[in-house]
Amino acid sequence: MYIIIVGGGRVGYYLGRALLNEGHEILIVEKNARFCDIINEEMGSVCVLGDGCEAAMLAEVGTGRADMLVAVTGDDEDNLVSCQLAKHKFNVRRTIARIRNPQNEAIFKKLGIDVTVSATNIIMEAIEKEVPTHPLTHLLTRSDKGLEIVEIRIPPDSKAIGKPIKEVPLPEGTKLALVIPINRKPVIPNPHTVIREGDQIVALTSMEMEEELRANLTGI
Repeated sequence: MYIIIVGGGRVGYYLGRALLNEGHEILIVEKNARFCDIINEEMGSVCVLGDGCEAAMLAEVGTGRADMLVAVTGDDEDNLVSCQLAKHKFNVRRTIARIRNPQNEAIFKKLGIDVTVSATNIIMEAIEKEVPTHPLTHLLTRSDKGLEIVEIRIPPDSKAIGKPIKEVPLPEGTKLALVIPINRKPVIPNPHTVIREGDQIVALTSMEMEEELRANLTGI
């Protein structure tokens, strides 16, 4: 794959090395001349000095033939502009943006960025997995499809306890994929599967229906 990385700071540097090691063709666009020189000295001529927010620069580095553009600068607005140019002007199939402020994630998704990566959210989700009382954990988000795979823990006061799945109101388009009971083997649920306290339920749902699903299963 030909992958363009906008931003040659620490994240872009290590990402570029990892992708090169996997055999991908990469090109890094970086505004800082010193960073660009370091990258080229260590990885070969894979870094171009320039602004990845400018259409002329993206055209110069062959964005039109890129399979993916990843914007990992320290500025959310720059990352958004780079991804939008790649997506809408150069028809790049996949765009990935680093986000420093998690509050910007919804905006990026609405504007068509395929994948967003927030270090804050990643850390929060790691914490959530270690906190038994937290009701919902994101396992996978597909921004381009508007879908999420989530894990929901059933708390002791949930009104869903003791009910078969067919009697629990689920949001439209939501599918329960797996039920992991306490001290028992995971099961693929059917309409007659009874929900019990402490169950961990893996579900596929839309981003819009996530809150409704959580409320219906946990009451929280």
